[in-house]
Amino acid sequence: MRLLVSAERVWTATDEHLVEDGAVLVERGLITAVGPRAELAESAPDAHVYDFPGHTILPGLINAHVHLSLDAGAEPINTLLASEDDELLDGMAERAEQALDAGTTTVRDLGDRNGTAIRIRDAVARGEITGPRVLAAGPPLTVHGGHCWFLGGEVERDENSLRRAIARRAELGADTVKVMASGGQITPNSPAMWQSQFSEDELRVIVDESRRHGLPVAAHAHGSDAITDAVAAGVTTVEHCTWLGPDGMDEREAVIRAMRDSGVRVCAGQSRNWHGLGAMIGEDLARRFHRRLSNLVEDGVGVIIGTDAGVRNSVFHDFAGALGLYEHLGFDNDRILRMATSEAAEALDLGQLTGRIVPGLRADLVVVRGDPLARLSDLGEVALTVANGRPHHPRAAA
Repeated sequence: MRLLVSAERVWTATDEHLVEDGAVLVERGLITAVGPRAELAESAPDAHVYDFPGHTILPGLINAHVHLSLDAGAEPINTLLASEDDELLDGMAERAEQALDAGTTTVRDLGDRNGTAIRIRDAVARGEITGPRVLAAGPPLTVHGGHCWFLGGEVERDENSLRRAIARRAELGADTVKVMASGGQITPNSPAMWQSQFSEDELRVIVDESRRHGLPVAAHAHGSDAITDAVAAGVTTVEHCTWLGPDGMDEREAVIRAMRDSGVRVCAGQSRNWHGLGAMIGEDLARRFHRRLSNLVEDGVGVIIGTDAGVRNSVFHDFAGALGLYEHLGFDNDRILRMATSEAAEALDLGQLTGRIVPGLRADLVVVRGDPLARLSDLGEVALTVANGRPHHPRAAA
C-alpha cells in the first residue's frame, strides 16, 4: 500500500530544503516522491492519505546516544541488576516505542547487557515490536571494576584479549564498538570521570580490530587525556567530550584541530535536563561546559545530538527537549534540525539510507504540529511518526 503524507510544509534537510503545501509519497518502505501536495495526490489516487494542515513534515530524528537497557528512573543501575533478561527486554521494547512516540526513527544504543539491544534491533526489523531503527554496540568495553562494569563488558588490557573482545561483539552482530576510554559518573567506586581507563596504544588495538570487522568505534571520554588518546587512535566518535582534568576543564586546541582534520565527530550526550547543570556545578562552570560545544562547531568539528537516554531522568520520550541546549547556545533552528537528522545520518554512515527526505531513501518521517523552523519547541508536538515506511501514531496524541 502506498502512503501519501501531506502537510503545510515539508522540510527535507537538503539544499532545496522546504516545500510549501507539500507531500511525501511512500511505497514499500521507501520515499518515492516529494513535492507539492496537489501534484502528488493526483499522481497517486490510490494512496492512503495522512493529511496534516498546520503541520510540518521532517526527516525522522536520530538520537545518537541511548541506553535502552536503562529505564531513566531514580535508580536505573539497580533496576537493571534486579532484572532478568526477559524482563529487561520487555522494558527495552517499551522504551523503544517511547522513542518512536517522540519522532525518533533511529537510535544508536551505546551499551547494553548481553546483547539485548541487538535483540531489540532484530525484533524491530522483523516487525515483531514497534520501535525505531537500532544501531547496537552490545556490552561496552571497560576495565575490571571500571565505568559501567555491570553491563558485562570488562576486559583484560593485553592485545589478544582486546582483539578477542572485539571479535565476540562482531559475532554477536554489533553495529559498532563502544569503549569506555575514561571513567564516568554513574558507577560507584570506579575511576573518576577525568581518569583514563585505556592507553592510546590499547585504544589503537581496539580501533584496528574493529576496522578489521567493519565496525566504527565510539569512545566514551570525559577526560582530556582520554579524548586526546581516543582521537590519536582513530575512533569514529567521541562521546561527551567534556575536557576534564584533575583541576577542572582542560580544552585542547591541538586535539580539536586533529578532530576536525580527521573527521572525528562529537556526541555530547546531554538530555533535556541540561538547564539544571548550573544549580549542580555553578552557573559560570556550566556556561563554560556548554560552550565547549559551540567551540567545537566554530572550529569545524562535527557535533551530533544524543541524550544518553536511560540514565537517571534522561527519558526517551522527549528528544526535542534536549535540543533546547543548542538553541540556548545560539545555533539557528535549521542547523539544530540538521544536527539531529542529516548530519547525524552522515556521522553514523547512514546518509544513503535516512536523514533526509529524498526519493530512494527509507521512509523515516516525523510530522509535528506547527513549524519547528520558527519555534524549535514545536518539534515536541508529534502527530505522526513513519519509521521505515510504517506509520505510528504517538500514544500521547492518539
